[in-house]
Amino acid sequence: MTSLSVSSATPQEWALVRSWAAEEGWNPGLSDIPAFFAQDPAGFFLGRVEGEPVSAISVVNYDDSYAFLGFYLVRPELRGLGYGLATWRAGLAHAGGRAVGLDGVPAQQDNYRRSGFTTAYRTARYVGEVPAPARPVAGLVAAERVDRVALAAYDGLCHHADRPLFLDAWLTTPGHRALARVVDGRLTGYGVVRPAEDEARVGPLFADTPADAAALLDGLAAEAREFGAARIAVDMPEANPAAALLAQERGLEPTFETARMYTGPVRPVARERVFGVTTLELG
Repeated sequence: MTSLSVSSATPQEWALVRSWAAEEGWNPGLSDIPAFFAQDPAGFFLGRVEGEPVSAISVVNYDDSYAFLGFYLVRPELRGLGYGLATWRAGLAHAGGRAVGLDGVPAQQDNYRRSGFTTAYRTARYVGEVPAPARPVAGLVAAERVDRVALAAYDGLCHHADRPLFLDAWLTTPGHRALARVVDGRLTGYGVVRPAEDEARVGPLFADTPADAAALLDGLAAEAREFGAARIAVDMPEANPAAALLAQERGLEPTFETARMYTGPVRPVARERVFGVTTLELG
């Protein structure tokens, strides 16, 4: 193996990794990078051979106990040479003693198990065109109209760590459309849709009930049509069976699946409220 050096990447350099993800068919968002780096600017790594990028990984630290791994990539023509494992080790070192989560494709899950990850549940990506509702969806407001502290608290019920830095960026990134559902003055869910390489991506989709989730999904699909996307994609966890039922009701079809895996205990979440994960890259 020609000597590999692994070092931190800048947001500008990460645009190349985003293009690799697109080549893999992961359908990355068009403007995700600033929000990703807002959470942990030191958590993105490139492996280089003679100065040329050949591999990548992100290990984003959320707090003192939880990190999330994503973007584990090696250029196809250079796989099997040890570059991936060296990059993996360098990235995981950034997590220190934190429990680490990831969403692993089936081909890599055995490798992840050998590295200490345990499967918690599967997630399926559902894709399709959501029909326009016959009438305006009741109770939906732009997320910017909801108290940010209340929204962050709701998000914290559905994620293994509080993430105000990421959330502030995710809700305000140009092109992202964020909706909240408010019923009788109470926040009952929120979601985001954003332009992506192919179908518009919905994530997160957090809601108290299937009815709240359905209202949000319909509203987000309408937002996607406004920026020219007829089809949406949402990653729905098997841990909430109501999510798959909602997808089926809206005519969405499962495409590929991943497994959510962890290296150790993580803060519990309200799984019944998680109808769509935020991203497969940052959890």
